Amino acid sequence: MSNKPSETGPAAERRIVLAGLLGVCVLAWSYVVYMGWGMEHMDAGAEMAIMPRMVAWQGVDLFLVFAMWAIMMVAMMLPSATPMILVFVQVNRRRRLRSESYVPPAIFVAGYICVWVVFSLIATLAQWGLLEARLVSPMMVSTSPALGGGLLICAGLYQFTPWKHACLSKCRSPLAFVMSEWRDGVRGAFIMGLRHGLFCTGCCWLLMALLFVAGVMNLFWIAALAAWILLEKALPDVRWLYNATGLLLIGWGIGVLWLAV
Repeated sequence: MSNKPSETGPAAERRIVLAGLLGVCVLAWSYVVYMGWGMEHMDAGAEMAIMPRMVAWQGVDLFLVFAMWAIMMVAMMLPSATPMILVFVQVNRRRRLRSESYVPPAIFVAGYICVWVVFSLIATLAQWGLLEARLVSPMMVSTSPALGGGLLICAGLYQFTPWKHACLSKCRSPLAFVMSEWRDGVRGAFIMGLRHGLFCTGCCWLLMALLFVAGVMNLFWIAALAAWILLEKALPDVRWLYNATGLLLIGWGIGVLWLAV
């Protein structure tokens, strides 16, 4: 993803960047599928060196869970960030053609991923705490109707907040974001990636928390959340759709709590 515009045309550079992003996504999703398969086949004696222990985590288990979250975040979030990255490449190339500084798009991507790495650390610590409190099972699924229902209701309510829509608007308009947030140099590109990652986290963090409801390594749930996040960023600002999603999540959460009474 670091080829200079002077060495390739715009279409070729775009293909190079897309190929690099696709390669990273394929590797990340391969890992997620492998981990999901391992979780589903543990009763059959499947042994995986990269699988954390079910209980009484130690340092190595925390690291494995952190790596799992970090790679899963890349798999889920990098596809939805691709339009922003391509706009960065396009604007960056035009600046280079005007003899201004060029920065490899990998710097922007690194800044973006760093935010989700920090989120992964927080999620790892949260999962550890929930596991020790017996609120999630060793299979990483919520065992508490209060936890599952509460997360669903909170995620539903968040759909109606101005913070959700403010962050989503930044993610939905790549050109406007790049032009308003542009910073020169390597440090500037990294900060731009960080800021995009922060806005992205701002609109998606409670959706990610829903992984604790149906299972952190539930492949169908992971794919469904990733697809919805991609649609949220790709679709125009259709408030009724997001409101309907919010109402659905709230209703689902109330149902979980009602059935537990």
